[in-house]
Amino acid sequence: MVVGQQARKAMLGECPKKVARLIDLVNLPSNLREFAGGQSQMAHLSFFIRVWSHIKTHNLQDPNNKNLVNCDDKLKSILLGKTQVELSKLPMLINLHFPKPSK
Repeated sequence: MVVGQQARKAMLGECPKKVARLIDLVNLPSNLREFAGGQSQMAHLSFFIRVWSHIKTHNLQDPNNKNLVNCDDKLKSILLGKTQVELSKLPMLINLHFPKPSK
């Protein structure tokens, strides 16, 4: 896919720090380690994909409103104890656990 490669190069060229923040390995806090199956390091993007996979595997999207996630105990442990979360808020709640880049 030439278009995909060009888009990737453009994205990396425009905002390499943002992309690096998503793909660089970081040490996970203990509550995220438990969710990640004991892994001590994981990329931000990989962790988000794991959360999304957990939601889909356990059928946690609200059947009446697919924009809502009904949190099980495992998700509650990483999403501030919330019982239900809007999909649009999910990245922000996950970002709270990842360190801010130093300038």
